[in-house]
Amino acid sequence: MNKLLYFIIIVAFLDTFVQLPIITPYALGLGASHILAGAIVAVYSLTNMLGNVVGGHWIDRFGRKRMLLTGMVTVAIVLFFYPYAQTGEQLFIFRLLHGLAGGILIPAAFAYVGDMSSNKSRGKTMAFTGASIGIAAIIGPAIGGIMAARASVESVFLMISGLFIISSILIARFIKESFVSSERNKVALKHFIPLLKHPLLMQASLAAFALMVSNGTLAFALPLKVDDLGLTSETTGMLLSIFGIVALIIFLTPINKIYDRYASLGLVLTGIAFIAIALAMLSFIPSFLSSIFAMIVYGGGFALVFPSMNQIVAETSSKVDRGKAYGIFYAFFSLGAVAGSFISGTVAEVLGLPFLVSAGLMLLIALIVWVISKGSQKK
Repeated sequence: MNKLLYFIIIVAFLDTFVQLPIITPYALGLGASHILAGAIVAVYSLTNMLGNVVGGHWIDRFGRKRMLLTGMVTVAIVLFFYPYAQTGEQLFIFRLLHGLAGGILIPAAFAYVGDMSSNKSRGKTMAFTGASIGIAAIIGPAIGGIMAARASVESVFLMISGLFIISSILIARFIKESFVSSERNKVALKHFIPLLKHPLLMQASLAAFALMVSNGTLAFALPLKVDDLGLTSETTGMLLSIFGIVALIIFLTPINKIYDRYASLGLVLTGIAFIAIALAMLSFIPSFLSSIFAMIVYGGGFALVFPSMNQIVAETSSKVDRGKAYGIFYAFFSLGAVAGSFISGTVAEVLGLPFLVSAGLMLLIALIVWVISKGSQKK
């Protein structure tokens, strides 16, 4: 069942990554203004945050399987209607609904993984979930771009919708509920309050925010850096692939034993520091070879942070509130996705140093996480 969950996670994240190269051109092709096109891109992450939080409670209240299946079927239906959008406004509504439905999926899948993994092997299990996301991040944009160029943009949406239908059938047939109904009687909305006050969950959530801000910085500023070096957009794709490949190597090889051997918080802080170093290198050392090395360092940092922060959430929560915990956590994830590109664009316009400012923000967040850790230890 764990292997099937990894496939479900790949499909869930493939939905996001496959649309990266096509959603803005598709919106503009429907007659949307640049402002509306930007809103169409952003509204998914914004409503995803709401879906994360509200869905987190439903995942605990109604069970992992029911909500995972509901999210899968709903996203499949919404994606099926994407090709029938006639205006930018209609596409905006579809994206809004898409974000809400998609917001249920990821917390439900990770709550499942948290339920099914033991404390001794949870770090390695979370590494495999990171590998699943890495695979989606590497193949998703390529599939979207190739299908849109050789067939049509509409065929991309229909293909992903079909994948979600297949996944729904697999969930209904092979996934068993990990949170039985007798346990769900203890679920209550009031459990949100202690979770929001829990220092470990806040540390993991801040790490998620930092990670996605750094990703947003790369998405916005790396193409500009590559252009300044006189290189083509293919180089941008290659550099992004390097960090994904490095992360996959760490996730899938015996190196992944580090997640069960060392403290999760220490790995998170080390990973954020690596990311800050990589971003600073991209700002200070403008050459192709140094950019490759920076992306290797970034990939190492990403690999340290992602499984470790998910492991913290799993260990912080119990079955009664694990859905809510992952809902809060992935809401910060979505917030970082929204804030990353916005912060980078604003800084680039005002100061012209998006990588350097983002590196400073990483160190600031790492400091806050460390201070929270020390404060909770004293208590």
